[in-house]
Amino acid sequence: MIKAAIDLISLWLIPAIILIVLVWGIAKKIPVYESFIDGAKDGLKVSVDILPYLIAIIVAVSMLRASGFFEIAQHLLSGVLEWLKIPLDVLPVMVVRSLSGSAVLGLFSEIANNFGPDSYVTKLTAIMVGSSETTFYVLAVYFGSVGIKKFRHAVLTGILADIIGIVAAVAVARWLFL
Repeated sequence: MIKAAIDLISLWLIPAIILIVLVWGIAKKIPVYESFIDGAKDGLKVSVDILPYLIAIIVAVSMLRASGFFEIAQHLLSGVLEWLKIPLDVLPVMVVRSLSGSAVLGLFSEIANNFGPDSYVTKLTAIMVGSSETTFYVLAVYFGSVGIKKFRHAVLTGILADIIGIVAAVAVARWLFL
C-alpha cells in the first residue's frame, strides 16, 4: 500500500512540478518559453566555460592510470596499508576520489566484481566513496563557472576534508566489519 503510493508520487512528481511552473509563469504573464531559452543559453555558456577544467581532470586521471602510478604507489605503501588493514586495491579509490566521480565508480565496480558485494574491501570502498567528495571536480565546475581563478585555500580545505573522509571510512569499516 505505502510502496504503491510512493511509486505513484514518484511517477507524477516531476511532471506535476513542470506543470505548476508553467501555469504559474503563464498566470504571472511571464514569457515562459523565452525565459526557458535564455536559461538554456546561460547554461550552455557555463558549460563552455568549465570545459577546459573538466578536460584537465579527465586527462589527469587517465595519465595516472596509464603511467603505472597506482602500481608504484601500491608497492611503496604496501607495508603502511597492511598495518592499517587497508587493502591495496583501495588505494586507487583513495587517490582518484578527489578527481573524478565517474572514474571512482568505475574502480568501485571493478572491486565489487572482483571481490563480491560482501567482502571487506568492497564495503570499505563503498563507505569511502560515500564519505568523500570530488574536490577538484567541484572546484573546476563551481569556481570555473563563476570565474574564480584563485582557489588555493579551497583546495587545501577540500583535500583536508577528503583525508578526513578517508580516515573516517577506514575507521567505520574496521569498526563495523573487522
